[in-house]
Amino acid sequence: MTLEAAFIFIAPNADPRTHRSVVDTPAVRLTTLAVKDYDEAVEETRKLVENGVAAIELCGGFGHEGAARIAEAVGDRAAVGVVRFDNHPGLGFKSGDSLF
Repeated sequence: MTLEAAFIFIAPNADPRTHRSVVDTPAVRLTTLAVKDYDEAVEETRKLVENGVAAIELCGGFGHEGAARIAEAVGDRAAVGVVRFDNHPGLGFKSGDSLF
C-alpha cells in the first residue's frame, strides 16, 4: 500500500493550482504544493485529506499558530508534522505567525 503524503510550503504570490508537483515512489506518493497564506493552506489541506492524504508535512514558515490551524482542520484524519525555523529565511526571517 502506498502512503499518500503532502508537503505544504508558504511563498508570496503562490498558487497551489500551478505551484504543485507529485513524486511517486513504490512506497510514497508525495504531493508538494505552495500556498500564499494560512487560510489557503487550511483550504488546500482539507482537499488533500478528502483525497486520501494521510500525512502532511508543513514547511518552517508555519509558526505555532499556523501549524495549529492545519492540525485543527485535519483532526484525526491525517498526521501533521512541522519543519521548524523560529524565523524563516524565505519570509524575511519572520515566523508566519507574525505575517498571516
